[in-house]
This record gives sequence, structure tokens and C-alpha cells, in this order.
Amino acid sequence: MTLSRIELTGLLAFPLTPFDDALELNLGAFAEQVEGHLDAGAGALFIGCGTGEYSALAPTELAALLRTAREVVAGRVPVWVGAGGGAANARAGVAAALEGGADGALLLPPYLVTGPPAGLLDHVRYALRDQALPVIIYQRSPGVFSAPSTRSLLDIPTVVGLKDGYGDIDLMSRVVATIRGTSTQRGQEFLFFNGLPTAEVSARAYSAIGVARYSSAVHCFAPEIADRFYRALGERDDAAIDALLTGFYLPLVALRDETPGFAVSLVKAAARQRGHRVGGVRPPHVEPTADQLDRLAGIVEGGFGTLRLLGNGTVPRSPAAAAPVAAAPVAAEPVAAEPVATQPVGR
Repeated sequence: MTLSRIELTGLLAFPLTPFDDALELNLGAFAEQVEGHLDAGAGALFIGCGTGEYSALAPTELAALLRTAREVVAGRVPVWVGAGGGAANARAGVAAALEGGADGALLLPPYLVTGPPAGLLDHVRYALRDQALPVIIYQRSPGVFSAPSTRSLLDIPTVVGLKDGYGDIDLMSRVVATIRGTSTQRGQEFLFFNGLPTAEVSARAYSAIGVARYSSAVHCFAPEIADRFYRALGERDDAAIDALLTGFYLPLVALRDETPGFAVSLVKAAARQRGHRVGGVRPPHVEPTADQLDRLAGIVEGGFGTLRLLGNGTVPRSPAAAAPVAAAPVAAEPVAAEPVATQPVGR
């Protein structure tokens, strides 16, 4: 089986999954989220992944989200969907994604148990056996590949990329070198993503090792800020990057780290503050306190204030920014919503 080359370009969006007051799926609000991401220039959508609370969704709900997304998108951009968990659930999820017409699946790590790299490879083989759907593997703490083992991913025809939510730069550098070092067409076309929570904070480090694509949860509530950071990274404008980090991203991360699960909860809260109908989070996630919500509003306002300074030229451009380089796609997800690699959230 040979797949055509997968092209994921532009901002890659990971929409939130809206719930009503009873925490039931709100497909009307979800359709609004999808259209909003498209209006903001998303190049592809990843439905029901970490930011979309994959772990809290029933298979029927995930299927409904995929169906709604495809109806709204109407072929304008690719639509990918989350799959994962234990071996049987992962296999069923990939099959459901294919049946539902998804353009690909993000395979999240095994649930509750883990294994050595050889076992993880077998898990992927089992989940994808006899399936013709392109898949990106999401590496997180329950499932971490060694650099040598990733070479074997190239032997699984439907695996087209690896998204790293583990956060070991040294390991990821060796993974990239191992894959690219095969000097094969498969190795050169293989996709890599930075899937850490609030990935902008680590984006420069990942970009330096050849992993320029990243998930941006901020795109769910402030696409203007996410887009400006993406542009600064592509232009190597360190002054703008530092201004956005200190004026917005670092305070956001500090607040995120106060409570487990806030990589999802804060994103939904910020989206509500910005007027989006996304509802609350399903347990075990919790809502921010009133004090945290006040601070979140201030942080977001600070981010837009930094944008105004950059627009007014108050922050000088870095000398390196005079020679822009091509920017790789950004995955607009939170990842999964996904603090440090040990805090699962999904993207």
C-alpha cells in the first residue's frame, strides 16, 4: 500500500468541543467553531483530539463531530480526527475515522498501560492493520519511542508523521536525524510536529532541530496572537518572539501550571471570555476560579496590548528578521491541550 504525499500546510486548527449546560454535545456551537477556524485561515482541522477533549468523548460523539465538521468544511480543507486508547479501541477508532470520511487520524497513546518501543510499534501495527487511512502518531509519556525504533515507523505505509508531546529535545533531535538520515523519499517526506502544551514557548527550540510545525491552543481564542507569533517565528524575528512570550505566553503558562488539566480548561475559559459558545469542560477537568478567570482576562488583554505595540513599531525588529525564511505549518491545538509532557491532555 502506497499513500500519496500528505501536505499539511498553513495553520492547523484543533477545535474545542462545545458542551451545553448539562455537558452534552452542542453540535450547533461546534459548527460555529469550525467555521471560525476556517475564517481565521486554518489549513486543516484536527477534530476531537487533545484540545477537543478526546478522552471525554464517546465513539458516537466523535463520529457526530466528524460528520458535522465535514458538512461545514465541504472539502475546503482536510479534516483529521482523533483515535487512540487501548489496542482494540485504537483500531476501532481508526476504522471509524476511515468510515466517517476523515482525511486522516491522529493516533493518541495507549491508555493506562505502556510498553517498550517494540511493544509500541506493535500497538501501531495492530491499530493500523488493513487500514488505508493516513495516520500521525502522537508521542506522549505513556508511549515514547526510542530514536532507533522510529526508523521502523517508515515500514508502516500509512504512518505519515510523528507529533511529540513528550518534550525531550535531545531525544527528538535524534528521532529527526534518524528518520531524515535514511535518505529515502519516505524519510524526507515524514512530518514532525511539536505537540507540547502552549507550544509557542518551545517553538524556537523545536524549530532548530527541524520540527517547525506546532500545535497552537491560542488559535482557539486569539488567532491574531497565534498568527503573529507564527509569522515572527518564520521570519526569525526574535524581538517580536520575545515580546509575545513575555507579554502573553509566559504569564499564560504560569497560570496554566497552577491546576492540572488547565491546558484544556483555560483555553475553553478564554474562548468563552472572547464570546465563543463552547460551554464548560467535562470531568475530571475543572473550571478556573473567579480569581483565575480575572487573571486570565488580564493576560489575554496583555497579549493584545503586545500586538498593538508590535503593530506600532514600538518593539524593534531583530536584524535576522530582515532575511525571512519559509515558515512551516502551525498546528492550532492546544494541545492537547496538552503543560508538560507528563500532563495528558491530548491535542
